[in-house]
Amino acid sequence: MQKRRRKQIPPAFAPNQDRVNVAPEYWDELQERDVNTLCNLTLYNAVSASQLSFRFLNEDVLVDVKDRCLKRFGVNDWKKTDDPLLELVTVLYLINVKEVYPIGKDIVGAKDLKEAHFFQGPHALKVGSLIKRYGHDINGFREAAEYLGGESLDMADAAYKLLPFPRIPLYYLLWEGDEEFKPRINVLFDRSIENVFAADAIWGLVTRVSSALLMRSDPKK
Repeated sequence: MQKRRRKQIPPAFAPNQDRVNVAPEYWDELQERDVNTLCNLTLYNAVSASQLSFRFLNEDVLVDVKDRCLKRFGVNDWKKTDDPLLELVTVLYLINVKEVYPIGKDIVGAKDLKEAHFFQGPHALKVGSLIKRYGHDINGFREAAEYLGGESLDMADAAYKLLPFPRIPLYYLLWEGDEEFKPRINVLFDRSIENVFAADAIWGLVTRVSSALLMRSDPKK
């Protein structure tokens, strides 16, 4: 029963606490784009003239433009999946990407982004639950990040590059707590993320990846 609960995707909320919904006009706009061009820009894979797949962390996801949904592979075929936050950021990415953007050249924190003012107060990046879970469990953090396909980095006490999209990395840095210092987690970005996402979409992407790190958590191990 506990395993089943951990695998469920939590409800998706926007920074203003409204439930996430993908506006029909976003799908309308995506239907105007060429799948092969998108695949060249994003490293997604063309499945058909109206379908493309990508690797979200450690699993394959299908974007079905014709059916206007995301799908995951079931027993014998792709099945529609209810993952509104991932659906929203995926569609926004695909309608906004215009060229191949650099990766790894200019890594910055939220305070260094053009819309840094957004990430304050109720809009601060949601890492509190991660700190609570992994702030004194660095090995658990490493296990969760590696399970999701994370690449270990020589930063902080433990750090990983995670790939929610093939060309959109997020960098999670953990400083473990001790008797003197409280634990801390920072999330960094390639500055080029601003070319495809507004601040609220960046917030949503971090929220979805952080929830994946928590879903891997099993305190009883």
